[in-house]
Amino acid sequence: MTGLLAGKTALIFGIANERSLAWGIARRMYEHGARIGLAYAADRLRRRVEPLAAKVDARFLARCDLARDEEIDELFARARTELAGIDILVHAVAYADRNELGGDFSQTSRAGFHLAMDISVYTLIALTRAALPLMRPGSSILTLSYYGAQKVAPNYNVMGVAKSALESSVRYLAAELGSREVRVNAISAGPVRTLSAQGVTGFRSAETEYGRASPMRRNITSDDVGDAAVWLSSPMARNVTGEVLYVDGGYNIVAGGLRPRRTGPSSGDAPSRRKP
Repeated sequence: MTGLLAGKTALIFGIANERSLAWGIARRMYEHGARIGLAYAADRLRRRVEPLAAKVDARFLARCDLARDEEIDELFARARTELAGIDILVHAVAYADRNELGGDFSQTSRAGFHLAMDISVYTLIALTRAALPLMRPGSSILTLSYYGAQKVAPNYNVMGVAKSALESSVRYLAAELGSREVRVNAISAGPVRTLSAQGVTGFRSAETEYGRASPMRRNITSDDVGDAAVWLSSPMARNVTGEVLYVDGGYNIVAGGLRPRRTGPSSGDAPSRRKP
């Protein structure tokens, strides 16, 4: 199936390199006919992002420090001229000081808490506010979450709290913007080896556990997230808003990390035998 996003313009924030979930989303949206605009956080990322922008024919490419409201305003002033309108806004942005992700959660610093909430949560609100004048009826806003928003994840700490606030923000924004025919949703993705994932201690072991414990018995890829983003942004999801869509092979349905039993003749344990 192709062309689900034909004629639509997508502005995607948070791309860092070819491993970024934002890149998986951009690539899949481009394949489905969307016109792509990309924004990255810092000058040092430009050399990585420019070749990717060329692959999706992104004529709009901009640096934007989302901690600075004036830079957000400048970017959308440029977008108004160069893109005219926006149909899809993707917020693939999160950050916390690495020192706040390990150890005891009770030791989270005030500054670390403020930083995580500002970059990981408030930026969704700030981007939404700035984008709304450019968004057409039927538009879609997407952000990215993680299961640590709902359950305690090792070495996730303040980021788990930030993701919880992000998911709540999705619901509040969806309730507000529905009358304007703008939908707001989140994708809660399983672990993928992105640049930000490298900051989480024990990530690789968590990734292995997901692959073993999920009902699908495999890990996800950025393409899986991209495909879900295409559907959520398409007219096929026109009445889906305020939702958190899990793309994790079903890991979130399994209680306590229990591994589902395999089906077929070899499933289950052999019955125990007592010696007489």
